Amino acid sequence: MARIKFTTDSAADVPPALREELDIQVLPFPIAMGDRELADGFDFTPEEFYDMLLAAPQIPTHAALNPYIFTEAFEAAYEAGYTDLIHTSINSKGSATCSNAFQARGDFYRDHPEAEGAFHIHIIDALNYTMGYGWAVVQGAGMAREGAEPREIVDCIQDWVDHVRVIFAPLDLRFAKKSGRVSAAAAFMGEALGLKPVMTFTDGESKILAKVRGERAVIAKLTELCRTERRPGTPYLMIQGNNAGQSEKMLEACRQTLGEEPALSYRIGGVIAINAGPNLIGVIYRV
Repeated sequence: MARIKFTTDSAADVPPALREELDIQVLPFPIAMGDRELADGFDFTPEEFYDMLLAAPQIPTHAALNPYIFTEAFEAAYEAGYTDLIHTSINSKGSATCSNAFQARGDFYRDHPEAEGAFHIHIIDALNYTMGYGWAVVQGAGMAREGAEPREIVDCIQDWVDHVRVIFAPLDLRFAKKSGRVSAAAAFMGEALGLKPVMTFTDGESKILAKVRGERAVIAKLTELCRTERRPGTPYLMIQGNNAGQSEKMLEACRQTLGEEPALSYRIGGVIAINAGPNLIGVIYRV
């Protein structure tokens, strides 16, 4: 009988309650804030980090997860008797983390040839961010509890990340422009005209879907895109940052436009806040 270990990185933004309930191992990105190094998602709550981020004299930085971190996780799972480890990774086009996971897998089998055929390491490149892949990990862990086989779970996670749509609006572009990791935001011109970008990721690359005037129009555009693009009968998730007022308005608009509650409404973590800014709203759904 298969024993499956689920791992992901902290940019997946899996809420602590879910990762604990489903025994999902989250590997935290190290965030350098001044002379301190913090573990993303473990050393602070999202709300605490927003305050630290806004007060910081310089934008904090974060590094990719190195191969050694993955090797430790693979070794521990193997020694614990797991037959499969399913790792779902942050977008390979925005971080070396995914390639480091593949490198560590090769190193692991080189060092443990006896594990070939007995311990299977599956690595999935989400080509996306936040709960765009975190939700797939949660669903996969739930499937494992119901007795699903590893191959079925891997296929389900891959199918989700292949068809997920993450759309969001950074209401304050300072962080996205300074970090440079969200290239479409960095290139956006129009703040002086009161324009806000509605963005997504396609094949791992950031893209502007629309430019709208004013925050009310942002909410209308996000909910309308979800209504028209979402596959019928599938859940949607709502993304929040530090703007409680806009989040409340967004939630009410979703209820009215979509006719149902989100499967999850959550706050972005440290890595996402650094690169997109804490002041954002968004929605995630399957197309």
